Amino acid sequence: MSIAIFGATGQLGGLTIDSLIGRGTAPGNILALGRNRDRLSELADRGLRTAQVDLNVATTAAGVLDGVEKVLLISMSEPGRRVPQHATAVEAAQDAGVRHLVYTSVLDAPTSVLALAPDHRATEELITASGIPSTFLRHGWYTENHRQEFDAARRTGVVANSVGSGRIASAPRRDYAEAAAVVLSTPGHEGTAYELSGDTAWTYWEFAAAAQEVLGTPVRYEVLTPAEEQKQLIGLGLDEGTAGFLGTLNANMHDGALAPAPGELSKLIGRPTEPLIDTMRSWID
Repeated sequence: MSIAIFGATGQLGGLTIDSLIGRGTAPGNILALGRNRDRLSELADRGLRTAQVDLNVATTAAGVLDGVEKVLLISMSEPGRRVPQHATAVEAAQDAGVRHLVYTSVLDAPTSVLALAPDHRATEELITASGIPSTFLRHGWYTENHRQEFDAARRTGVVANSVGSGRIASAPRRDYAEAAAVVLSTPGHEGTAYELSGDTAWTYWEFAAAAQEVLGTPVRYEVLTPAEEQKQLIGLGLDEGTAGFLGTLNANMHDGALAPAPGELSKLIGRPTEPLIDTMRSWID
């Protein structure tokens, strides 16, 4: 079985490769696709097949999937530019006659109000229209997204944002990567959308309490108004557009867009997802 991974040079891609190999997939049966030449070279040294592909340049994907049975398309990282990038990958999969396309989408993509959701919703629609048997791995939040806030708690003893009472059912990338490896290496997942998130949804008061326990120093959570948060983000050096986007994401979190915890991730990987405090412990140098 030949498996190709678009986005293999990123963090989630690397963890998925590790999990696939750990589950018994031969490195030579994995085709790693990405832009980072140095990272591709490292993967080639491990026995993987590699190809440099830039989904902004459709010609780089032409013919690259010939002979591939399964494809993992890891969502690209540039909001607003992702859909045409994803379309290039889907077209390459169509041309190659790929039998199964797996896409990392976002939690509750068809109905989510999350600012990131429209790109994922559009990608799911174009994959469905392609006719390729597919699986949507609808990701919730990565716990690693909160590493900077943990570091801020270590420096200042304060975590401050506008999320307030909103809950977040996060899990580390490693858990999501393991789920992707399961879907790619076992049968029967075509035509399924998995809603993946951590087993437990936490608030920022609980985040602060966990950080305090791990650090052994006082940590408190301060709720900001959206205006206060915008001022804080700009003061940290962000431009107004980026600060506004992050503020919108936090408003989405406040409204519960990342709170669902249906348990499908732990069911797929066959174990509980890693608790927030355990991930925090891994951040202690």
